Amino acid sequence: MPFYQRGDVRIRYEETGSGFPLLVVPGGGLNSRMSNWPNAVINAMAEFKNDFRCITMDQRNANGGESSGPVPVDNAWDAFADDQLGLMDHLGIREFLFMGYCIGGCFAGKLLQRAPQRVVAAVFCQTVGHRPEDPDVMDRHSRQNWLGDFCARRPEVSTETIEKYFHSLYRVQPDFLYSVPRDFIAGCRTPILVLPDDTASHPLQTSIDVASLAPNAEITVFPWREPPELKARTIERVRTFLRSHVPMSRAAAQ
Repeated sequence: MPFYQRGDVRIRYEETGSGFPLLVVPGGGLNSRMSNWPNAVINAMAEFKNDFRCITMDQRNANGGESSGPVPVDNAWDAFADDQLGLMDHLGIREFLFMGYCIGGCFAGKLLQRAPQRVVAAVFCQTVGHRPEDPDVMDRHSRQNWLGDFCARRPEVSTETIEKYFHSLYRVQPDFLYSVPRDFIAGCRTPILVLPDDTASHPLQTSIDVASLAPNAEITVFPWREPPELKARTIERVRTFLRSHVPMSRAAAQ
């Protein structure tokens, strides 16, 4: 697998297919890594490889992945965006589509804020979001599912650094997508398609809020994973949505 290196950040990534670039980020919270794709609700790398140049990556410091870098104590969502945009720069890609699963919804919000001229359309699939009745859910899940294995691998990272990291991720903006405020999404004109979910860390209300606030957003039915015929139609809707937003000059050239 190839790597992209920028200073002390090292990102492992993978590509498949051809056509207009589609950056797809797997779920898994802070363990968002490429090996999660076979168990994803939609394996984007397999499903869309005949339509797009699909690019994916292990997120920085995901357990079980091969990407690494400092643990940011400030602006943690921006650090992830730096990695994602840096990879696109490394590959010589200016404009691209984005599809983010789980924590990828928070990544999507930050990318739309940071690079509005580069992300031509975005899909939020089962996005993470703040749950007011259980405000500690993401902090708790990160401690349960990520922290122990990470500390075993990186014992030099202090408890103080980890606490500041979690604070930056989940406490600086304890609402909505964590990564961007509601008023940003309300003013974001990038086309968005939302595939809702409703689990402890994937609140249905966050998906509804994204679709309600964003001026050019669409949302699928919910639930959409069953029966198989409905899931197949939902996948086709994602494909059609992404294809429809490939810039005309690029679409004509393909």
